[in-house]
Amino acid sequence: MRSPPVCGALFLLAVGARFGLAGQGSGYSPLEDDEDVYDHNRYKDTPWCSPLKVKHGYASCRSPHGGYYKNVLGTKCDIRCQKGYELHGPQELMCQSDKRWSGKAVCKQKRCPTLSMPPNGGFKCIDGAYFNSRCEYYCSPGYQLKGDRIVQCMDNKVWSGRPASCVDTEPPRIQCPSIKEKTAEPNKLTARVFWETPEGRDTADGILTDVILKGQPPGSHFSEGDHKIQYTVFDRAGNKGTCKFLVKVKVRRCGKLNAPDNGHIRCSSDGDNYGATCEFSCIGGYDMQGSPARVCQFNLGWSGTEPTCTPMNINVGVRTAAALLDQFYEKRRLLIISTPTAANYFYRMQLGMLQPSQCGLDLRHITVIELVGVYPSLLGRIGLRLMPPALALQVRLLLRIPHYKFSMVVVDKHGVDKERYPFPVTPAQLFALIDTFPLRKEEMKLQAESGTSCP
Repeated sequence: MRSPPVCGALFLLAVGARFGLAGQGSGYSPLEDDEDVYDHNRYKDTPWCSPLKVKHGYASCRSPHGGYYKNVLGTKCDIRCQKGYELHGPQELMCQSDKRWSGKAVCKQKRCPTLSMPPNGGFKCIDGAYFNSRCEYYCSPGYQLKGDRIVQCMDNKVWSGRPASCVDTEPPRIQCPSIKEKTAEPNKLTARVFWETPEGRDTADGILTDVILKGQPPGSHFSEGDHKIQYTVFDRAGNKGTCKFLVKVKVRRCGKLNAPDNGHIRCSSDGDNYGATCEFSCIGGYDMQGSPARVCQFNLGWSGTEPTCTPMNINVGVRTAAALLDQFYEKRRLLIISTPTAANYFYRMQLGMLQPSQCGLDLRHITVIELVGVYPSLLGRIGLRLMPPALALQVRLLLRIPHYKFSMVVVDKHGVDKERYPFPVTPAQLFALIDTFPLRKEEMKLQAESGTSCP
């Protein structure tokens, strides 16, 4: 019954001797050593979790037993991710009694929303849509980029820059023909000009919405000179392209002709263009010398010779009345006054009314022939020229004019007996009659064009 105490005493003695020897001169405290051993034994069976490692992040841990013990029971760790990464899982983990952490935390790379593809363009990226990845936009031919060409995925998961779009800012293209030149045909002042209608081309989607022509269309008759033709095309974006060219029409011209002195000129077409004809006439009492008509030729010269109007040379030495009257054919109208005596009252009255109206007579190409007396004392007079009695008698006989009383006969330019008066008439009555003649109407047009009139 005494053995245990002995053995216990011996054990304690041995231990005491051992520590007594070890502690000599070292200052080591047996009490403290006992505490250290106690502490080691205290944590010997404490659960330890596996070391906590966070890829692309780090953990900040707090142990209830001091900083050395980072994964013992009750240790809490705060999880943080590097820039460009975000935490998936709980922000705080704790080491549990089953030697496992309370959760699983992962740092995943941040990702921006998928970029939308711009119409009529696209983009290409480096490293997809993750943090720090860069994407570059591009546009199809004919479109211009609006916005930032390069964007980058930022830490807040938003793309930098403005959203890009592709807009059609380039105008469509159109090519007009070169200058169109043409010469008018003979006796014409216009030329018909043709060309192929130019086609526009859009550099973007190839669709044109409208084509506008400014000027005359192809196949039109163009007058002399330069004509501007312009085509404008529009695309669906409202851009426009324009091209221009000239249509030049030439008229070959010989130069203007003038009316001869004491005459008139009347020309076809424009008066001096290739193929135009100019006709000349002299006023009453004048004969034409030269070409009565001239034509503008291709060599830009006029045919024929220049006309002149010379005073009429009336030959009173002819043998017959017909030969005398033929000299006035298509040149002059005749007013033949016959009286049995120069003292005749009607005769004197008629001359008195006609003398102040000489301008009106000349304007109407009227020549006055006076037959005064009875054969063989009959005298004929044309202005200041006297006719032989025999010739004057033939005129009376040819026109059947009575010799025993006053009589007056109006003859037109074709030798036609138009009117007879047995008594005097006023110049106004005489002129009203003559102005109704067909040839007189043409003369009046010419005189109006040349400004010929009586005061």
